Amino acid sequence: MTETQPPSDATIQARRREIVAEHLLFTTIRFVAARHPDLLDALEASVDHLGDPAGDATRDDEAVRAIARRFVASLRAEARP
Repeated sequence: MTETQPPSDATIQARRREIVAEHLLFTTIRFVAARHPDLLDALEASVDHLGDPAGDATRDDEAVRAIARRFVASLRAEARP
């Protein structure tokens, strides 16, 4: 039987910061994209330049790019009337 440890305060705070940062970023992008529709095209074009900074076996550049593509697709879906 394996005992699991509760997340540390640092882990909880990091998760909360990530949630806040993602929310604020998406809200900002939606606001700007409503006024500059070409922003989403520019973001989509930049995805191929993304990479995973991990320096070990967990590095997966394509996984990072796939997440970015889903984000952009989500923003496009929200932008449609």
